[in-house]
Amino acid sequence: MKTVDESKPMGFLQLAEKRYSVRRFYDKQVEQEKIEAILRAGQVAPTACNLQPQKVLVIQSDDSLAKLRKCTGSHFNAPLAILTCYDKDLCWKRSYDGKSSGDIDASIVTTHMMLEAADLGIGSTWVMHFIPEAVREEFRLPENYEPVSILVMGYPAEDSKPAPAHTNIKPLPETVSYDEF
Repeated sequence: MKTVDESKPMGFLQLAEKRYSVRRFYDKQVEQEKIEAILRAGQVAPTACNLQPQKVLVIQSDDSLAKLRKCTGSHFNAPLAILTCYDKDLCWKRSYDGKSSGDIDASIVTTHMMLEAADLGIGSTWVMHFIPEAVREEFRLPENYEPVSILVMGYPAEDSKPAPAHTNIKPLPETVSYDEF
């Protein structure tokens, strides 16, 4: 685990507060063992009834990164991206209204991977601004796969910094209520 000062390990809240969306990356490949650790974090993420409907695509070759650029302008020239989808046929559904767990499951998986990446010193940006049809076509997704998120990732460039609004956090009473609304 990383440390803010070498005498004390970084706790989860410190990691979550320190993490920001990186939009400038070094042109350096992420090591395979770090990619596997990031994928493992997604693998152990909780999903509804543990059905694990997530389907994850690691995008790192020059050809695949070129395909990604056709799907989104929010790629920030990252050397790595992880596309998280869910298989519509494997999701849990609520019995009374049929709501699928797919988006939620894929989002939990993505969050786990994003935070593991941050813990490993890998910057990321969660991209939802992409053209789903282009993703389906470029990466030949089966019809039952629904793309949810793209994590563009890599080592943050030296001049990388959080967006100005990053620290604009609403006070808890504006977002949290106890017992009633």
